[in-house]
Amino acid sequence: MKPILEIAALNKRLAWRLSLIAFAGLLFGFAISPIYDVMCKKFALNGRADSSATAFDKTLKIDKSRWVTVIFTGNTMPGLGWSFHPSQTSLRVHPGEITLTSYEAKNNALESELGVAVPSVTPELAALYFKKIECFCFKQQTLKPGENRKMPVMFYVKPDLPSNVHTVTLSYAFYNGLPSADKAALYQQGDNATKLN
Repeated sequence: MKPILEIAALNKRLAWRLSLIAFAGLLFGFAISPIYDVMCKKFALNGRADSSATAFDKTLKIDKSRWVTVIFTGNTMPGLGWSFHPSQTSLRVHPGEITLTSYEAKNNALESELGVAVPSVTPELAALYFKKIECFCFKQQTLKPGENRKMPVMFYVKPDLPSNVHTVTLSYAFYNGLPSADKAALYQQGDNATKLN
């Protein structure tokens, strides 16, 4: 039979090991979300499109021998009092050709609201070949009560898009960009501005 001190030392080591395992699991839990986001953007998983501008590669040649239909969709998520839709529902483009389109947003709420647009491209494979030069999704958008805004998107489809892909869908989901406390402060600023006028 092992002495009590030896058993206590073994139990203490086991407790430390279990604590380290629990801490490592907790750390992994916090790290997985940013890692997942990076992997989605890098490899276009889940149709996640780039949220940063791409410089146009001037060496790309326009492939006039083929057409790709780009379909545009948009919606607002609960908690944001906006209406949001594309100006055009679709366009036919040649790969390598720079194209300009736009979306329209209107704040139907009684207060200013901040929105954040999250883009996605389907099919997932196409997200690697769909490049945005200019987009409203690169920064947050604030709309005053009743304000309408046209929001441009300048893009191109890379010519090396696989030949079996004939249709690409660009979709945006607009989310409320403010936590409740920040939202209250924004409303307060709007009220103070109204009082000053």
